[in-house]
This record gives sequence, structure tokens and C-alpha cells, in this order.
Amino acid sequence: MPVDNFPSTDAATTKKADLFRKLHADSVLILPNAWDAASAAVIAAAGATAIATTSGGVSWSLGRGDGQHLTRDETLHAARRIVHTVDLPVTVDIEGGYGPAPEDVAHTVRAVAGAGAVGVNLEDSQAVGGPLFDLADQTARLHAAREAAAAAGLPELFVNARTDVFLFAIGPSAGRLDEVLKRTTAYAEAGADGIFVPGLLDLDALATLCAESPLPVNAMAVAGGPTVAELTQTGVRRISLGTALAQAAYTAARKAAEELLTTGTFEALTDSLDFTELNTLFQP
Repeated sequence: MPVDNFPSTDAATTKKADLFRKLHADSVLILPNAWDAASAAVIAAAGATAIATTSGGVSWSLGRGDGQHLTRDETLHAARRIVHTVDLPVTVDIEGGYGPAPEDVAHTVRAVAGAGAVGVNLEDSQAVGGPLFDLADQTARLHAAREAAAAAGLPELFVNARTDVFLFAIGPSAGRLDEVLKRTTAYAEAGADGIFVPGLLDLDALATLCAESPLPVNAMAVAGGPTVAELTQTGVRRISLGTALAQAAYTAARKAAEELLTTGTFEALTDSLDFTELNTLFQP
């Protein structure tokens, strides 16, 4: 089905959207990020309560580099397959919205809702490394996302506003937290439901942000960084992994291939998921 055919939001999607919002309120929401239907199914089987996509992982699975190189259609087709595979709320990384204008963002959000997803991440960077959209432009884009969700019959859709101030080291380091707080306040007024600040893992700064933010804070965990328990103590309400799981999966594939091609042994395949266990995660 073409992504610009926007089916009406059904009761099941609305129920998932309500659940997704409740998950942010009840406890810290842990979101391992999926990149295709199979990774989503495995994450769901591991006990996840919701699924988030990673644009980087989706890009790699389609032979692209990360950094807003996907098209809207490619993102929506991946999202639709995930939604149809798992019976969990799904939130979609829509990068910069697939166009700079509020109308572009609105088109993408309507398509996401039509695909059965219940949330989006919308970033404020125009390209990898910046620059960022100025405050007025990004708030207009977020306002368009909010209005588009309502027009699609899913006003409950969770809009997670991502700011890349820390990720791309925008501006003097001493002023970055203040810039994030200024953007968070403006994004909240524009209708955002959460603030995502990848690249910020300093626990004191996170605690300050959580205490002063009008929105629940999403942190992106990394290997060697603060644990879930440590991040939770700062007050964050949502923790995701970005591309990390996809990186781990592709690393495992490379290690197994290298072993096969060099020593001719298969130790790297030990403890792999059983074929039948994987196969039964999918409907015939």
C-alpha cells in the first residue's frame, strides 16, 4: 500500500498509543531499538514492552549510511512491517521529518499514524553535524507534527523531540545545557511530549535537565556509559540504545564470517538462537 494512502486510525492503534503514554508515566521506559521486523520480534520476545526503531539500523539494512539518507517511503515500509510483526506499541525514528518544511513533517506523521505506529522521534538537526533548525522553525515543525497526528485520528501519538546540541557539540560547551533547556521549553509549548538528548550522559547535567525540564527526558545509553540504574537515578523517564543493538548484531555476523573464512571453525555460532525458536516468532 502506498505510504500516502492514510488509513483511518483504528481502535487497536489508539489503545497502543494510550499504553505507550502510560509506560512513560508508570516507570522508566526501556526501549531497545529495532531495525527490521525480525529484530523487533526478537526484542519483543526478550520482554520489551514497546519497540522503537533506529534510522541508522534501518539505513544499514537497506544498504545506506545513517544520517537522513532514507526516504519517507523506505522508513514507512520498515515501520509497517514491524507494526504487523509485533503486538506492541511502536515508535518510529523519522529523522528530520523527510523535508525541512512543516508540511513535510506533517505528511510523514500522518503516514506513520496510518502505518499503525504510535510515536515518532523528530530531530532538530538539518544534517549530520548540524546546523540545527532555528528555534522558530523547529517549533513550527513540531506544531505541524502535533496537528497532523490529530488530523490522522491519533491525537495520542507521542512526539519525542530530539535535540542534537550535545550529540553534535553545537555551540560553546558551557552553554549547551542552557540551550537544551531553552529548546525543551519551546518544544513543549509546540506540543512535544518528550525530549531526547543523545550525547548527554553526564549524570549531574542529566539530573539538572530532568529537574528543570517540562518534558520527560529520554537518554541514549552507550556501552561503557552509565547503567540503567544510574540513568534512572537522574530522573530520566526513557532510555534507548540508538544503533547499538544493530551494531552488535552486525559485529556478531562479521566475527562468525571471519572465523569461517580463516580457521574454518564455528565457535562464534555457539549459543545462537535456535532456528525453530526464531522461526516460531513469525506468523505463517
